[in-house]
Amino acid sequence: MTAGLSPRVRMVELGRDEALKLLAEAPLGRVVFSHQALPAIRPVNHLVEDSGDIVIRTHTRAALLGRAALSEVVAYEADALDPATRTGWSVVVTGTASQVSDPAELDRYQAVLAPWVDTEMDHVVRIRADIVTGYRLVRANTGS
Repeated sequence: MTAGLSPRVRMVELGRDEALKLLAEAPLGRVVFSHQALPAIRPVNHLVEDSGDIVIRTHTRAALLGRAALSEVVAYEADALDPATRTGWSVVVTGTASQVSDPAELDRYQAVLAPWVDTEMDHVVRIRADIVTGYRLVRANTGS
């Protein structure tokens, strides 16, 4: 590579299964939702269900929680990118968020999904994986 030139990369679209597998391995992601008519983004840890649905925990005063009760469309994004090589991957799941209210489900999620922050996270939100898009950034073949 010539000094000053960036490595060339190309985007490769991922299939749903590969995208969800990468997402499941990611330690955290970002939930994107509407708050006071503006986009809001919060970092959270998650788990990915066999169905592809994303499950997160949140606290009582969370802006997302009030919206999730209304089954709002949200996005969930996670990635692993290397700034030096400009390679890695990014996955976005888009779907409706809803609060989990079944006591057995709540107990299960609270047992397997420990929050990263030191706040009571008594609520669980499920994001249905209606649309899953993912891309891998790989080194491009320069042909020379």
